[in-house]
Amino acid sequence: MKNIMLICAAGMSTSLMVTKMRKAAEEKNLEADIFAISASEFDETVAQKDIDVVLLGPQVKFMKNQFTPVLSKKNIPIDVINMQYYGMMNGEKVLDQALKLLEI
Repeated sequence: MKNIMLICAAGMSTSLMVTKMRKAAEEKNLEADIFAISASEFDETVAQKDIDVVLLGPQVKFMKNQFTPVLSKKNIPIDVINMQYYGMMNGEKVLDQALKLLEI
């Protein structure tokens, strides 16, 4: 089971991406807990939940430097979702991006 967390400004715009990524994970027979949070929920969520990888929505890419120190202490990779994949709501490509960070 892989835990993939997406972060966006309010947790809204990534909800459709989560749905698309879950569908792609099902098609690959991959067990994954894929969920989205707002940036304001970051500290609490990281403290309470096991997370394997974090992807930032393009609209909050400026926050990567803020989140990286906390995540690196826990060996959790972080990246910004490819803007083209995000714009096209390509859940399969974004899932692949997450899995590549996990070296799966």
